[in-house]
Amino acid sequence: MSEEPGKDREEDQKPQSRPVTAAARRERRASARPAARKDAAPAAKAKPKGKPAAETEAEGKKGRATPSRDGKEKRVGMFARLFRFLKEVVAELRKVIWPTRKQMITYTAVVLVFLAVMVAIIAGLDLGIGRGVQAIFG
Repeated sequence: MSEEPGKDREEDQKPQSRPVTAAARRERRASARPAARKDAAPAAKAKPKGKPAAETEAEGKKGRATPSRDGKEKRVGMFARLFRFLKEVVAELRKVIWPTRKQMITYTAVVLVFLAVMVAIIAGLDLGIGRGVQAIFG
């Protein structure tokens, strides 16, 4: 035993060191949670109450029936569709958050500076490659 009576107990009760690797962390998490029961039915496969078993099985396999086309509305005219389209365009444009005049000037300046830099880079590359080709094949 050591000279201090509480020291041995502290060493025995040290918390586990933190896992370093991802695999060790996954293993530690998996050991901490209870194992799932294999015989338990998943909630997604639970049958709804009030319907016979034959109906739920048929719905699960095939889905719902295709609706009949007899009740389908007639196609609307071209001008009605055009008017509806324009109305929806205006509705969407109202949702847009438009920039202020100061923001617009700033954004325009940024775009123009970027374009000037890119034009200079491409022009320099074109000139350099052209002279290189001229020197090689001259």
